Amino acid sequence: MSALLIAATDSDTGKTVLISALAAYWQAHSGGRSLGIMKPVQSGKGDRELYQRLFPLNQSISEINPIHFDSPLAPPIAAEKEGRNINLDSAWQTFETLSKQKDWVLVEALGSLGSPVTHETTVADLAWDWRIPTVLVVPVKLGAIGQAVANVALARQARVHVKGIVLNCIAPCTQQEIDDWAPADLIQSLTQVPILGLIPHLPDPTDLGRLTQVASDLALERLMPMRG
Repeated sequence: MSALLIAATDSDTGKTVLISALAAYWQAHSGGRSLGIMKPVQSGKGDRELYQRLFPLNQSISEINPIHFDSPLAPPIAAEKEGRNINLDSAWQTFETLSKQKDWVLVEALGSLGSPVTHETTVADLAWDWRIPTVLVVPVKLGAIGQAVANVALARQARVHVKGIVLNCIAPCTQQEIDDWAPADLIQSLTQVPILGLIPHLPDPTDLGRLTQVASDLALERLMPMRG
């Protein structure tokens, strides 16, 4: 497994937190193996700058994020407003290069598997076209069960290999709320996709030590290439 796509059921659900946790763990425990992080398309400010600041990736901003729009909107709409076209060839070429240069590449999707990348392409289509196994981040909130089921159904329709689901507490929540809103057994039963762990609410999602600890509680053997 040389690459992994982190997608979600919606925007602002914790993709960046999961990628940061996995990257922090990799940095601490990979024995010097190299890591690449990529967000093929980004609208507005945020993730690409954070990754460059937190991790020694030796990547330029354009290698982390080859297609960028200033408007914080869905890419096809942002492109129209800025008078631009979306050429995914440049993103694919960047991904191919990183895959050859790095031991592991984490790719962050924009939004959910159903989020549009172009007028004809969704995140699920991109995952299939690029042949990237995918992990789905599901936020712990009311409606999480239905969102998980719908996104896994879309993944199957698009022939995307979903390796697992990670639950994420986007706000402080009790164990009872977790059990009521995002019961792991029920989600796993309905989707037939394994739950790989839970990310607790993180007041400081840039604390590398805490991120490393959070990652260590996940099913890492399904999330990253382990050392032989």
